[in-house]
Amino acid sequence: MKQLFSLLILSILASAAYAQQAGTPAAKAPIELQPGRMQAQARPAANRPDAPPQFPGGAAALSSFLQQQLKYPEAARVKQISGDVVMTFTVEADGHLTNPSVVQPLSPECDTEALRVLGLMPAWKPATRKGQPVAVQVRLPIPFGNSQSLKVEQGKPKFE
Repeated sequence: MKQLFSLLILSILASAAYAQQAGTPAAKAPIELQPGRMQAQARPAANRPDAPPQFPGGAAALSSFLQQQLKYPEAARVKQISGDVVMTFTVEADGHLTNPSVVQPLSPECDTEALRVLGLMPAWKPATRKGQPVAVQVRLPIPFGNSQSLKVEQGKPKFE
């Protein structure tokens, strides 16, 4: 009788452990939107903005701002490090930037410089939802590279 009872307890514990392992769902990876691959939603989410946040003057002004303010760190230049530091930050409803963080680091020097330049940015035009400004998180790659490593292709002459 003792053996039957202990066998019953053992089988109950084993089935409970199996059910607990099988019941945990796998974590889903976040969806990352990419330019040129976005589609209009049939049923947009309630918290999705109608208009995205925008740097004052648009993408061209953002590029110009980064070219003027970004200083390539000497330590990174010596090590010949180039690439992007991917930053995230929140554009608040009043346009100010908060919660800056490095998502994809390049080197400690480049990461520090990217954070410094992000602190110098002026207030952005905030995202809007139904005409009201809303806070939105932005992911921005900040490029670091040596202009000497860029190769410019020579085009064919116009007139031969």
